[in-house]
Amino acid sequence: MTHFLEDLRIGQRFVSATATVTADQIVEFAAQYDPQPFHLTEEDGKRSLFGGLVASGWHTAAIAMRLFVDGELKLAGGMIGGGGELQWTHPVRPGDSLTLHSEILELAPSRSRPERGSALVRSETRNQDGVVVQIFTARMVVLRRPSAT
Repeated sequence: MTHFLEDLRIGQRFVSATATVTADQIVEFAAQYDPQPFHLTEEDGKRSLFGGLVASGWHTAAIAMRLFVDGELKLAGGMIGGGGELQWTHPVRPGDSLTLHSEILELAPSRSRPERGSALVRSETRNQDGVVVQIFTARMVVLRRPSAT
């Protein structure tokens, strides 16, 4: 179901499918986008404060974005961000299974653009143990139903 602003309510929650992260994926992403030693080899990871191979925070963010786009919260017009705050709270390791838990915190119609509004969405990426590994609180642009404008 595609959601317009009028379809959403404060406190509404959405849970995504799960994505499992492999060591090969961690290394491949890091080699291309974040080539720090603790993302590239288990040995270098062991010598770091992480104590082993860990995913780049940007890799975690990319996985979370995929879970968001593929999840239940399908916004009319697409997933268009208007800014936000990103926090990495716990490392992601090979074998972790990640699930996105999102909640609508605020809803507001635009004062200057009657065809749209915004939703403040807090999304927690959690591992298989329920540990929050990332928090992204984003202001999303959400279209209004054409009959509501």
